[in-house]
Amino acid sequence: MINTGDTAWLLTSSALVMLMTPGLALFYGGMVRRKNVLSTIMMSFALLGLIGVLWVLYGYSLGFGPNVGGIIGNLDFIGLRNVGQSPSAVYATTVPQLAYMIFQAMFAIITVALWTGGVVERTKFSAFLVLAILWFTVVYCPVAHWVWGQGGWLAKLGVLDFAGGTVVHINAGMSALALALLLRPRKGFKEKEPMEPNNIPMVMLGAGLLWFGWFGFNGGSALTSGGLASSAFVATNIAAATAAFTWMMLAWIYRRPSALGVATGAVAGLVAITPAAGFVSPIAAIPIGVGVSVICYYCMILRAKGGIDESLDVWAVHGMGGIWGALATGIFANIAVNSAGANGLIHGNPMQLAKQLAGVAAVAVFAFVATWVLGKIVDLTIGLRVKEEEEVVGLDISQHGERAYGGTLP
Repeated sequence: MINTGDTAWLLTSSALVMLMTPGLALFYGGMVRRKNVLSTIMMSFALLGLIGVLWVLYGYSLGFGPNVGGIIGNLDFIGLRNVGQSPSAVYATTVPQLAYMIFQAMFAIITVALWTGGVVERTKFSAFLVLAILWFTVVYCPVAHWVWGQGGWLAKLGVLDFAGGTVVHINAGMSALALALLLRPRKGFKEKEPMEPNNIPMVMLGAGLLWFGWFGFNGGSALTSGGLASSAFVATNIAAATAAFTWMMLAWIYRRPSALGVATGAVAGLVAITPAAGFVSPIAAIPIGVGVSVICYYCMILRAKGGIDESLDVWAVHGMGGIWGALATGIFANIAVNSAGANGLIHGNPMQLAKQLAGVAAVAVFAFVATWVLGKIVDLTIGLRVKEEEEVVGLDISQHGERAYGGTLP
């Protein structure tokens, strides 16, 4: 039976999550060099169109259609067949299935957009679109089914992922690392050429939009408008606030309390609380937020020392932040918060932490290997990377024929 309050909240949450993709575009766009702003923003906006269409054609069916071997959904929902105004008998049973479908569509879009931060400033736009289609089909849809689909093998194992720690963040973070290694560093990276952000106020605006949209990301994942949504909403804000402040203090110890650091810390906190938001008490978001800033901060240092040009640290923030969040769920989960979940380590169930570790390992390895293979196929056929002269002049001009700002590009 349809509940109008639940429906209104899920549709509102869908709109909030949609806004996160333009927010991500600004967040990433502000961090690249002036000559690559539009090409970076364009990746996210193009995915709003591309994945938005592919999801209704076949993505929703692969992710949430009737189970095939615990690996993938069948094609019962292809082209939104059998998906209408009546509730699903399986997912979000108090709202129209169309509402649940569009909510999940927004998750698919932003997940593909997340890994673009690892490949900006050197990727051919045409090759990116081909890779995005392949990755969405071969990597995202199966992982979504594993974790969230009825009969998915990780769901049956008991892995908890409230809003996408494994499906979204580990998936995208490990994929970004694979593609960065495949593409090799940007020209000038090893020579220590300046690659400073072109517009930090844009980064801050993007981070603010992400924080705002994340209330729909996590709160909406309750799929109801009741107490669980409220708990996830509050936990989300606490984690972001804690992580932002912790990152600021870490940066202050080493250098200065930077605006870019606070924004990065906030996003890291949002990443870490994503799998846990509806399974842990709101106060547990404080240690989760502290932990993710420490982990991601030092992972960024490690990545830089290793000479890996994973441009915007998607691996360090989303990959490692998602791993910590998934494991923290196995530590802090409390069945008193959500009876559909499980108790974690500190509530007497160490087995849940083991299950979370298994889920982390499965998704991390699959995402890395599958993405590397897909990227290699695209590279060998049409080429992933722009020509050197195109990279030098900038992708805004060479790929799109536009400038982000007036005047002569540096």
